[in-house]
Amino acid sequence: MRSTQTVFELRVASLLSALLAASATAAPPPQSAGPASGASRYLVQAATLTLAQRDVQQVGGTVERNLDVIHAVSAYLDASQAAHLRARSDVRVFADRSMHTDSLSSLLGAVTSSVQTVTNSVNSTVATNPVVTTVTQVTTPVTAAVTQVASPVVSPLTAPVVAAVSSNTALTDGTGVAASTLVYQTNYPMLVGANTLQQQGITGKGVTIAMLDSGLWEDVTQNYGSRVLASIDVTNGGSGPVTGDPYGHGTHITSTAAGGAENLALQYLSIAPQANVVIVRAFDGQGGGRYVDVIAGLNWIIANQKKYNIRVVNLSFGSTPESYYWDDPLDQAVMAAWQAGIVVVAAAGNSGPGPMTIGVPGNVPYVITVGALTDNYTPYNPANFSLASFSSTGPTYEGFVKPEVVAPGGHIAASMSSSSYLANIDPNSMSVGEQMFTMSGTSMSTAVTSGVVALMLQANPALTPDTVKCRLLSSAAPAVTSSGALAYTVFQQGAGFINAVRAVNSTATGCANQGLNVAADLAGSEHFGGPANENADGDYYVMNMAGSTWGTSQSGDGLTWSTGYAWDQGYDWSSAYVWTQSYAWSKGYAWSNSYAWSKSYAWSKGYAWSKSVPWWLNPPGSATTSSSSSILPWVPNQ
Repeated sequence: MRSTQTVFELRVASLLSALLAASATAAPPPQSAGPASGASRYLVQAATLTLAQRDVQQVGGTVERNLDVIHAVSAYLDASQAAHLRARSDVRVFADRSMHTDSLSSLLGAVTSSVQTVTNSVNSTVATNPVVTTVTQVTTPVTAAVTQVASPVVSPLTAPVVAAVSSNTALTDGTGVAASTLVYQTNYPMLVGANTLQQQGITGKGVTIAMLDSGLWEDVTQNYGSRVLASIDVTNGGSGPVTGDPYGHGTHITSTAAGGAENLALQYLSIAPQANVVIVRAFDGQGGGRYVDVIAGLNWIIANQKKYNIRVVNLSFGSTPESYYWDDPLDQAVMAAWQAGIVVVAAAGNSGPGPMTIGVPGNVPYVITVGALTDNYTPYNPANFSLASFSSTGPTYEGFVKPEVVAPGGHIAASMSSSSYLANIDPNSMSVGEQMFTMSGTSMSTAVTSGVVALMLQANPALTPDTVKCRLLSSAAPAVTSSGALAYTVFQQGAGFINAVRAVNSTATGCANQGLNVAADLAGSEHFGGPANENADGDYYVMNMAGSTWGTSQSGDGLTWSTGYAWDQGYDWSSAYVWTQSYAWSKGYAWSNSYAWSKSYAWSKGYAWSKSVPWWLNPPGSATTSSSSSILPWVPNQ
């Protein structure tokens, strides 16, 4: 945010007053009606897609959409039909989780303690008059289509030109200075070394990134042109092309990862400016959606992988884990994408800094989960870099170390239409005279990392997802203090800050996902637990590792993202444990459903977590601990 704290608080108070007044008269958002009275939407999963279809039809339900990636269908069932299916041992029935953005409430709740007081008052009202529901009724900006232009010819940069432009201008990301895109400067390509690779012709050319998000508004300066290979809007059962991005989030992350804009120094403003993209819209004009839509989007991506050479999928959204990773249908779809050879890059989440706050699908052990750091507006002074306070922290409920890496996620400037929903809610983050919006979050750091993966795959197209992950981690640099100790634990920063140059030049192999078996995981014959545990004092640690270096958390001030730190503590934390015996969580939950082709797996070692995971198979309207999930919560710029 660029206004002073006092002015911002006044605007927040004014906005809250308007929203609360409107909530008394605004109608609730329209709900998708089922084909029969009293029917609700479910995910029904069986051993095969055909069996799932048959099972729904046998009880008189209505199949809405096939989700063959997880052998399931979305279907409309009434309470009796759902109960009949749940009584069967060979069928699994999930209530479709609604996905509503909580961006506004997260923003208001995180700025200052005085604003928190106002927000708490609002939250007490939400139970009967939801403020977020009111916001969704205020406006849905319509985005006009923009004519595409051809991609520019790559012009190699020389380091002196880049340095001169970077050091002699104030037009860096996050300042909000009025300027043409031709002279605008972004720092995140330089921070991860992408600009060095771009000068060598490594721009992501020929590699396709699938952006599963809220759509794309094609600003002419971003030079997408023919690089947008395909698009599909799967919201609410749709299958037509994407026509815009009224929310703005999808445009922002696509621009960060693969926008083709250049400044006058011929420096690109994104990470992989010549990568191809496919746009899959699964979130609506206010950032909301459904599990069914996201899984349908992944289903389409996997089905069209070879047609469009999709090598990377960016997942800048999350939800609270409400089952083990192998039981969550969205996580299953993500694992299927990894098994198909697609590198999945997922956001850690914006629920930090507390432990065990990694969201779905970032909790999938196979994928690359990304946390966020900020340069604190000093891009040329790494000693001032720090972990973003909002960045979610591991371990996962299954004991895996997450996030694996961190990337720039503070005050990231990228393309967004000034008529978008986000730009209207936070106009101070829209640069004057420019279609550039400054935003913070692990959504942004995920997009940066997806771009780096595209650079790696252009340089070496033969890399498998596991090898990409291995090289990205082995080339990362953890934050250390002046004494050489870790400034943050492995559960906060993983292997550390990514470096595109070292990742592209790495020859490491076999250092990621050791001990895991995605085929067995998806088949239900094996499931896995990670090496993290909790001691009697409530501290988290990595088992079977000599010393306590990982568990030592130091102050984040004055740290350095060191390239000299040895990632060789005598323990490969990518290794996993097979769950082979029964284990009781400290807070037990009864699994009410099972399916015939699987078994019950539990920890092979003792894990003493202080909290556990609720189960979310309950039908709509029953008591539930389910929380809404969304494109990641909005946080103040850091």
